[in-house]
Amino acid sequence: MQQTVTVPLGARSYEVRIGPGLLARAGEEIAPLLTQKRVSVVADVHVAKLHIEALQQGLAAAGIEMSAYVLPRGESTKSWDHLTEVVEWLLDQKVERNGIVVAFGGGVIGDLVGFAAAILRRGVRFVQIPTSLLAQVDSSVGGKTGINTRHGKNLVGAFHQPSLVLADTDVLGTLTERDFLAGYGEVVKYGLLGSAAFFDWLETNAPAMAAGDTALRVEAVRQSVQMKADIVARDETEQGDRALLNLGHTFCHALEAATGYSDRLLHGEGVAIGCALAFELSSRMGLCPQEAPSRVRQHLRDMGMKTDLADIPGDLPSAKALLDLMGQDKKVVDGKLRFILARGIGEAFVTSDVPGDLVLGVLEDALSQHRG
Repeated sequence: MQQTVTVPLGARSYEVRIGPGLLARAGEEIAPLLTQKRVSVVADVHVAKLHIEALQQGLAAAGIEMSAYVLPRGESTKSWDHLTEVVEWLLDQKVERNGIVVAFGGGVIGDLVGFAAAILRRGVRFVQIPTSLLAQVDSSVGGKTGINTRHGKNLVGAFHQPSLVLADTDVLGTLTERDFLAGYGEVVKYGLLGSAAFFDWLETNAPAMAAGDTALRVEAVRQSVQMKADIVARDETEQGDRALLNLGHTFCHALEAATGYSDRLLHGEGVAIGCALAFELSSRMGLCPQEAPSRVRQHLRDMGMKTDLADIPGDLPSAKALLDLMGQDKKVVDGKLRFILARGIGEAFVTSDVPGDLVLGVLEDALSQHRG
């Protein structure tokens, strides 16, 4: 059942291997990369508790020794302090330039550890073993690494491609329903930005996939990763097409900032709401028919996901304050907000030509439902 997607980047090409049982085979999968039979693994406390023993056994089966460092769970771990901690630990482990660092966890760990690998000795190799759906379909692939600062998310980082990605779909069975569905926000994004056929497939198959169908999970991850790999191959450092992967993210990042990067709103939930808002904005600009945002919202509702600002608990700032938060986003170019909008499902494009008052109107209407 294992599937392999290659991210074709010349000398830095690598494989994303997807399927059940990959933790048990981690040793044989990673062994060809090693000059010495040892790896340094960084995980969060939650993943360590659930899965680090299985990873250790999988590595030991191939005679690979593992040292591990465990970090707190959550978005706040993507900080200067924890970055320093990880880099100093890796230096304590005497990780050499040809050594291998393993990022074992969700998107937070992948981003942080990838960045540590990028700056350690001016770049050491690393392997991503993503344990959340969000990380398997998105953050583990493509080489974006980084941390958050008080100015916003991911504003400090580097492009540093992994040497291998192992996406064990069995691990998804230990996610809470909320975490799984948050990750699904990134899956559905791929259909919305570039493949109406994939969105159709998700409308038919995603409920059974969410309920636990292994083959459908492998296929959903494979299709998502293939789409991301194709885009990254065309535009590794986000000069053009890669920005399409940020569909929903301009809204999402503002909402995450407004909720203090807390459990009130998980990243994938923000992406789902952001996609719905991006399609609403596209419809109001006359770019796509009104049926498109309705269909997006309906599918998200059918999956039991957050779809509107009204689904975010607690108070939210004004529409103007949210618009100001969008101005902090990395996607601002020459002072203009870059939006990913759509001409229909599967037809996203990048534009800076969006009137601020229209965005304000979309936010005000969404907030009126939230307060109502």
